[in-house]
Amino acid sequence: MVEVHLWSGLRSLTGGQQVVEVEAKTTGELLRELVRAHPQLQGPIDAGVSIAIDGRVIASGLTETIPEGSEVYLMQRLRGG
Repeated sequence: MVEVHLWSGLRSLTGGQQVVEVEAKTTGELLRELVRAHPQLQGPIDAGVSIAIDGRVIASGLTETIPEGSEVYLMQRLRGG
């Protein structure tokens, strides 16, 4: 099980939960399971998110492994310019 900390803008889409748990071994599985558990997250995820695993931001790539016991955050994708 992976505990995913959500940025504040997503919490209203998960019934106010700050942390949700999903079964996932990769970043792609994580996003799929989040949408399966909370379908209303589909729009924000499609719009672009970043996943931070133990402080390292994974901006793209759905095959990144999530080590057991990792600290995982789902964040709004930061865009530079």
